[in-house]
Amino acid sequence: MPSVLSPCSLQLSSFASTFTQNSSQTYKSAHLPTPPITRISCISTRPRRKTGSSKAEEAEAKDLVRVLMRSFSDKEPLVKTLNRYVKVVRCEHCFLLFEELGKTDQWLQCLEVFRWMQKQRWYFADNGVYSKLITVMGKKGQTRMAMWLFTEMRNSGCQPDASVYNALITAHFHSRDKAKALDKALGYFNKMKGMERCKPNIVTYNILLRAFAQARNVDQVNALFKDLAESSIAPDIYTFNGVMDAFGKNGMIKEMESVLSRMKSNQCKPDIITFNVLIDSYGKRQAFDKMEQVFKSLLRSKEKPTLPTFNSMIINYGKARLKERAETIFKRMTDMKYTPSFITYESLIMMYGFCDRVSRAREIFDGIVDSGKEMKVSTLNAMLEVYCINGLHMEADRLFDDANNMRVIPDSSTYKLLYKAYTKANMKDLVQKLVKQMEKDGIVPNKRFFLEALEAFGSLPASPNSVSSSRSGKPENSAKTEVDVVNV
Repeated sequence: MPSVLSPCSLQLSSFASTFTQNSSQTYKSAHLPTPPITRISCISTRPRRKTGSSKAEEAEAKDLVRVLMRSFSDKEPLVKTLNRYVKVVRCEHCFLLFEELGKTDQWLQCLEVFRWMQKQRWYFADNGVYSKLITVMGKKGQTRMAMWLFTEMRNSGCQPDASVYNALITAHFHSRDKAKALDKALGYFNKMKGMERCKPNIVTYNILLRAFAQARNVDQVNALFKDLAESSIAPDIYTFNGVMDAFGKNGMIKEMESVLSRMKSNQCKPDIITFNVLIDSYGKRQAFDKMEQVFKSLLRSKEKPTLPTFNSMIINYGKARLKERAETIFKRMTDMKYTPSFITYESLIMMYGFCDRVSRAREIFDGIVDSGKEMKVSTLNAMLEVYCINGLHMEADRLFDDANNMRVIPDSSTYKLLYKAYTKANMKDLVQKLVKQMEKDGIVPNKRFFLEALEAFGSLPASPNSVSSSRSGKPENSAKTEVDVVNV
């Protein structure tokens, strides 16, 4: 999907792929005893979709998982909590529990749940369980743990299928060493081709194509497309959207347009994600003629614009200091009866900040505060960033001090934003004050936090004119190529 909106509302997380000493010790304690070598039939324990009451049952399952998540603590371990609900907890609940624990970075608790599952009478060795766990570990950067689970699965008698290999490939792509991850992925891909039950499917190709497009490896992308064309597998809309999005985020417009042409030749109709990817990619490169052309094509198509469509155009016009165009898009959005989201307001705040209209940005921010609605940390960050990019660091400091009165608690992203801005502006007093507040709030910076701050030291101090000077690059010349997505 396209990335939209306010840069401050996008928070990217990276996780280390190596174990600390403590993690290694816990890993050893979590190791399961190897069962006797016997052939185990691997049947799916995934919940089957039922008609009629399926939504109600899904809601009940989520409610139970919420109860489980609230119940366990340091005083009552998760396993003890599960034992209290042993009569009602089943595999579908454990799948949901894996997801919730993964979201809160409690990946070791996932292993505890897995170990508890294996002791239940209803448990059968199942590729789906391992696939889910490998996915969770991968997202948390625990590549070695994901590989251990893969080995554990084979030791339990389960034979891996394409879904397990897909999860393992994806897990490697979350590691820091991207070059090594790409080599590993190709190795698994070639291995899958030689195994009947593990033949690559369209999901495999989609994962690899997007990863190599993100790595700017055009030759490998073309090779994978050729391999896909020679197979019996047909590319789908996710194939093209994923590759176009990756190329677009890298600013590789010609390569993105080449994939769009390939999509057309495959008679694959665009969806709203396709339109949003193109609009966002052209907007970021300030190829506004093409962006507006795609938007017109969208309005003529069967698809309907979404909030991300408008949000992307607003923020990208703002970065180019085209305030009137951004305001026109916002008016058109409201005229079409769309209700602005908090991300829309963040986009407007950032837009006015880029256009040297700090007072107007603050009016929008104060309107959100006065509305009584829940204030997002990303919205606070947007206003703080507007102050900082306009050289108004003291105003940023005062707003930060008032944050608690606005019913919003700054998080690590807020501290990172301010630390970098204060450091870049050589505001030593504000840096010291911020560090003390970080210690008070229990914010522990990691290595990357300080590396980015050191990079800021090497750049020039911020000034009120820094916004205009940093955005004086020329837009791409887009007059020669027409983009008519409707006729794809």
